[in-house]
Amino acid sequence: MMTQHTEMIHPIPRTSDVGELRKIAAQVRRDILKMTYLARSGHPGGSLGATDYLVALHFAIMDINPPHFDMDGIGEDIFILSNGHICPAWYSILARLGYFPLEELATFRKLHSRLQGHPATLEGLPGVRVATGSLGQGFSVAIGAALAKRLNNDPHKVFVLMGDGEIQEGQIWEGVAFASHHKVDNLIAAVDWNNQQIDGPVERVMSVGDLPTRFKALNWHVIVVNDGNDMQEVLEALRKGVEASGKGKPVVLLLRTHMGYPVDFMLDNHKWHGVPPNKEQLEEALKQIPETFGDFPLKI
Repeated sequence: MMTQHTEMIHPIPRTSDVGELRKIAAQVRRDILKMTYLARSGHPGGSLGATDYLVALHFAIMDINPPHFDMDGIGEDIFILSNGHICPAWYSILARLGYFPLEELATFRKLHSRLQGHPATLEGLPGVRVATGSLGQGFSVAIGAALAKRLNNDPHKVFVLMGDGEIQEGQIWEGVAFASHHKVDNLIAAVDWNNQQIDGPVERVMSVGDLPTRFKALNWHVIVVNDGNDMQEVLEALRKGVEASGKGKPVVLLLRTHMGYPVDFMLDNHKWHGVPPNKEQLEEALKQIPETFGDFPLKI
């Protein structure tokens, strides 16, 4: 059983420098490809597309304390990955921040691993506070966590990421209405608006309509990010989101991203929602993304 976690932890320093954040994002993308290849399963497409947001949020925006993680999260910001299937990106970021040893990424989706196919709490992985992946539910938990911070007089924020296919769930829109009605203004949500889901383009499966108008109609502060794969734009949007919080409205960032970014044969292709690369595809994809902080150990 995978119960020993004694490897050394060498975290990448947190930074607000856009150039450094881009380098971190490149390394995270290499981790995603290698993790899903090694597991022979997983969701590389959405993980690659959402990497810029997740990197900017964790390395530059959130007030967090990786060496002293606890489940309560009092006195720090909290992040919940509602679309839990893109956890390869999050696991890579948590490891690169020093929550757990980098070498553990090689156990992704293995039996008894702490790095399950969706974030889980039973295995006790540092950084993960909520089991997610049942689409629509993580957002509701994030609202509850934000209300708990309010009750505890904790001024910190709760961030949550959803997928645009996920927000076809009715539970999401009940939560959107609830959060605005109760002025949950310490909540900053984001939608990975890539127009792809497992069965095809979102617009074909079931359109989510004009998202900015829908959120505005329910009294949210809306920030549209026209290029969710441009680190500078994502970072600026997150800063605007933080600035807009605490003013009576919940905040949402609508991130126009590309599934599979930047791998050319994965780009905007829903077939890569839940299919890992084979050896040849991995090698071709890795040629397109520079190694910047050192790959985790893995024999291809």
